[in-house]
Order: sequence, then C-alpha cells, then structure tokens
Amino acid sequence: MSDRYALHVHGRVREIPKETWDACVGENGSPFVEHTWLDCFEEAGCVGAKDADDESHAAAWVPVHLALRRGDELVAVAPAYFKTNSEGEFVFDWSWADLARRMGIRYYPKLLVASPFSPVTGERVLVAPGHDKREAIVAMAGAVRALADESKCSSAHALFLRDDEASAWERAGYSRRSSVQYHFTNPGYRTFEDFVATFKSKKRNQIRREAAQPAKDGIRIETLTPDRITPEIVAAMFRFYRITVDKFTWGRRYLNRKFFDLVADRFRHRLAWVVAFQNDEPIAGAFNVQKGDRLYGRYWGATRELPFLHFNVCYYHGVRHCIEHGLRVFEPGAGGEHKLARGFAPTTMHSAHYVQNARFRHVLDDFLAREREAVARFVESGGRDEDA
Repeated sequence: MSDRYALHVHGRVREIPKETWDACVGENGSPFVEHTWLDCFEEAGCVGAKDADDESHAAAWVPVHLALRRGDELVAVAPAYFKTNSEGEFVFDWSWADLARRMGIRYYPKLLVASPFSPVTGERVLVAPGHDKREAIVAMAGAVRALADESKCSSAHALFLRDDEASAWERAGYSRRSSVQYHFTNPGYRTFEDFVATFKSKKRNQIRREAAQPAKDGIRIETLTPDRITPEIVAAMFRFYRITVDKFTWGRRYLNRKFFDLVADRFRHRLAWVVAFQNDEPIAGAFNVQKGDRLYGRYWGATRELPFLHFNVCYYHGVRHCIEHGLRVFEPGAGGEHKLARGFAPTTMHSAHYVQNARFRHVLDDFLAREREAVARFVESGGRDEDA
C-alpha cells in the first residue's frame, strides 16, 4: 500500500456513519453493500456473534470493515470479515482448504471482502466521491494483503466483483477466478409474451404451460409494495426461508427471525418481496430486492408443493416484473442450470484471491487459469442449451 494512505479497521459497520458509508456506495451501487443491509446482519447476530451456536455459523464471520484514509480524508471503505470456515460465501473453496491441509498449510482464518450470504455482483471497494476509483481499489487491495499477512491469515479474497474492479485487484497481485450464474437481461420487451416468443416452439409451449399453472390452482402471485409488508408477511417469509434451508442437506440457517424483522423495518424501500396467495393465505414467497434497473432474487420457500410454483414465484414473476417496470437485469441467485430453459443466460462472475504461501499459490494459479478458460467457453456457448 502507498504511504499516502492509512488503513483503519472497524469491528462494526456502525463505527462509520451511515451517510458517509452510503455516499461511497452511491445510487448505482449494490444494495447488498449498503450500510443498513450490513448493519442488520450485525445487529441480528447473523455475523460477529461470539456466543453463536454451530447452527447459526455467526461466529465464523468476524467484521473487520476497512476504511482507507489519506490524512483526515476518507478515500474508500470495504465490507470485510475474518472467516474461520467457508460457509455462506458462494465462491466455493472447500477443495482449497483441503489441499492446504494436505500440504501442511493452515487455511483458516482467512480475510474476506464481501457481503455476507449475498452472491451478488457489485463494488466491493466503495470509493468516496471525488477520488480516483482505480487508484483507490489498487490501494485497498494492497492494504487487504498487508492486513492478511499481519493477521497471520493464509489468504485474502474479494468476492463477486465487477469486471473492472476484478482487473484492478489483479493489478494489485491477486489471482482472478471465474464462476457462473444465470441472469435475465431485458432488451426492452413490452410484454411477457414478447419474451416467450423468443424461444423455439417446444420451449414456448413448456413456458406457457408452466406459467399458466398457478391460475389453475387458484393462486395469485404478487410483488408487495413496502406498505404491504406486515408482521404477518414477515413471519411468513421467514417461515418460507426456514423450510427451504431445513429441507436440503446443504441448507444452513444463516439468517434468523430478527434479521427479517430488521430488514422489513429499515430496508423495506429496497424490498420487492414476492408472495403467492391461495385463498388469501400466503403459501410461498421469494425474498427479492430491487435497486435502480436491477432485480435480485435471494431466498424462496413454500408451505405447499404445487406444480411449477417454484418457477413462477422465483423466475417468471420476476421476469414479468422487470418487463412491466422497465428493469434491465434480473439476478435470481446462485446456481441452477434449470434457469437456462427459462430464459436466463450464463453470466461470468468474478472474484480475486491472494494466498500467502508461494507453493500453494502456484498450484492454484494453474487451476484458476484452466477454470477461467472452461467458464469462458461455457458462457460463450450460451450454456449449450440447443433447444432454447
């Protein structure tokens, strides 16, 4: 890091004023790095809770938010955490930890620059207005490496970076990693039928059949306005979330009811929660967030298993919402090649990684180069979905 800058470490995001932090996020920045979103995790005890039990995994996320200053002037901030496992990150490095163990290298703790439990692309170095963004990112990346070394971390990682920011981290000596998500991009459709018409006959008929099913089951699906997010809806949404994470062996209850309550109270202007009603009873929902021209899908669940309900609540309704409101992109969350058949295209995700051990770094760099090539081929092919 240049001698021009000094790094300050904060154990709570509240140690930096909300107005100061959010001025760095800006109107075009990701909602998942906004002060309120991060603070809700901390106040709810989803991160940084030293007395958390194994179920919550909160003790594995120790906040060490970073502020880069030049004299008394704030240049940039970044959400950061010491991690003692790899839960809740969605850029998977379990195999790296296993390799490190076999090489006799202690992998944890590691230093992570990311938004917890949020596999969503956005700026990770949030630069104050009036400062050179590229210079600030490179300086912060250098400061992160120095902090990792000083804290005896094996490595430092910055997850879900925008492409230009990933390039800046590379210039600071990090290795780039590529992964894949599936996003819907709206070229300016006027109606949902315009979207459906872009598919070949077989897929058109499939989507129309799936999209028509809720009405046959007496279900209406709505995106709730903030004033309709009542305590009863919050309870239902948490219930849907809990059902899904408890259903699968890989599910983890990273979030608790208090987090849902806090977000519903303090972050409701960003919420675009989708709820499916049957006989006026909420039976399914999706935790969507909206900012600018983008819609983000995070969590979903249902109390009743009905045909195509998942596809409608999580995908088709979001596509309709984007078309009706002129939104440009819908990011429905991590994973899921089944999204290809429903109009979501493979999209490259970027992350940056620095490992201290030179021998370990050499092995990873070889792996990452081959992985980037494979991801690039897959994305360029459109996921090889010949029937789309």
